[in-house]
Amino acid sequence: MTPVAFALVLTGVMLNAAAQLLIKAGADTAGHFTFTAGHILRAGLHFAMQWQILAGLACYAVSVVVWILALTRVQVSIAYPMLSLGYVVTAFAAWGLFGESLSAHKLLGIAIIIAGVVVLART
Repeated sequence: MTPVAFALVLTGVMLNAAAQLLIKAGADTAGHFTFTAGHILRAGLHFAMQWQILAGLACYAVSVVVWILALTRVQVSIAYPMLSLGYVVTAFAAWGLFGESLSAHKLLGIAIIIAGVVVLART
């Protein structure tokens, strides 16, 4: 994989992770709500006005463009599994930003993901 292709894949991964984290931050502003017609409409309007959610959606939009560029340079069978690096980034960011736990099981899973990506990147 060329440095440009790797940069595009990594940028796509980071944009997806940023999108997830921003959307989580925006979703947390509403708290829990019950699924009734009135609540869903109110929550939908609330979410539509959250800057974090709008920024997350913008990250997704840019990531689609970046991903298209990446796929013109990398086989999908190599590029797509590298998206799993997003799990690694998101888990550590969620731990730091939202206080989510990083148990031994999660850390073992992260290590396995990283090992898998290293094996893929070497092929």
